[in-house]
Amino acid sequence: MADVVDPRNDNKFLPVVAEERQRARSEFFDHISNLPDSLLANIYALDQVIVWSSNAELIGKTIDNEDINKAFATRESVVSSYSHMGDGHLEHQFPHTPNEFFIENYVPMLGKDGSVAAMVEIYKEPKDLISRMQRGYRVIWISTAIGGALLYFGLFWIVRRAATLLESQQQQLISNESFVALGEMSSALAHSLRNPLATIRSSAELAQEMSDSKPPRHLADIIGQVDRMTNWVRDLLISSRPLSGEIEVVDPAAVLKDCIGSFELQLRQANIQVDIIIESSVNVVSHRMMLRQVLNSLISNAIEAMLRGGTLQARVEVVEMGKRLMLTISDSGKGMSRQQEMMAFKLFYTTKQGGLGVGLVMAKRIMERFGGKIALSSKEHQGTTVVLDFKVAPQSLLHPVRRVEATTV
Repeated sequence: MADVVDPRNDNKFLPVVAEERQRARSEFFDHISNLPDSLLANIYALDQVIVWSSNAELIGKTIDNEDINKAFATRESVVSSYSHMGDGHLEHQFPHTPNEFFIENYVPMLGKDGSVAAMVEIYKEPKDLISRMQRGYRVIWISTAIGGALLYFGLFWIVRRAATLLESQQQQLISNESFVALGEMSSALAHSLRNPLATIRSSAELAQEMSDSKPPRHLADIIGQVDRMTNWVRDLLISSRPLSGEIEVVDPAAVLKDCIGSFELQLRQANIQVDIIIESSVNVVSHRMMLRQVLNSLISNAIEAMLRGGTLQARVEVVEMGKRLMLTISDSGKGMSRQQEMMAFKLFYTTKQGGLGVGLVMAKRIMERFGGKIALSSKEHQGTTVVLDFKVAPQSLLHPVRRVEATTV
């Protein structure tokens, strides 16, 4: 095609040949003018005269610039990009102004002897490339925003978790300090009060025995109050004592039945019906004697809450795909107010007359000691529910004891 693109050479050939050359040029020019994203197409002869252009006003003009000279000299394509029209290029006469930038391509056309015989100049506005770049920018910004959000929330979660952990450790430290102070105070009270209390009780009993007539009523009151104070001192010593005992594998259903059996007389006298429902049970991580202490405290509280009779229900079930065991104790007693419920696990807080307020605190310490949890919910005149959440012993996961039974006392 390099030998036929210059129509000025047609007069050197016979009319038939000239007509064939014209037909070939027309097909070639039509192909060039319909290239995708084309802004302008020019054909240069060897003397750098524009012999054809998609903009007819440029035909016949001579163009001399660095890029076209380089293309003619090196026989290689030359590509340049421009952000705006002008820049001293007379050939930048486009039918419409490019939106972003445009690319100038000089493609040499070689003749039969291998030398450059003509040059094709094509200006393109790469709309598809620009569209892809814009989509790429959007993807980058969206990815950056999502990444920043994930990083922010990740750091926020880490900081929040650290703050929660620090707060928990601080509360644990305060609790430990409270129990250390409680232990010191308990020891001091035990040594300071036991002997005087024993002396007062002995004197009151002696006075009762020496009385010829019916002993005065106040002597019995003195003995009762002394016993009450002695129980307080004992509870203080128990609650302040460090938790000791190795981790054991315990069957909570068996311990529950044993504890309820020890309260059988009190339950019968209080006209309380007991329902024991064991849906499923496995061994848990705990300590038998400490678990008995927890259950005895909860059952005792339930009995005191149902002075006019009622129902005590105990339920055992395995949840979370065999990973946790729930032991629920519910009563139909007088219940608690919202404020009393929130204060239930505070040290020395009690709603019972003559109580010290250490039972539920000890229960919580024992459950947490073995990786468990305790939760309480209550409504006035509707009763109280306490849930003990145990960690299942690993060695029992392969041989769970599945049974459903209901026992009524």
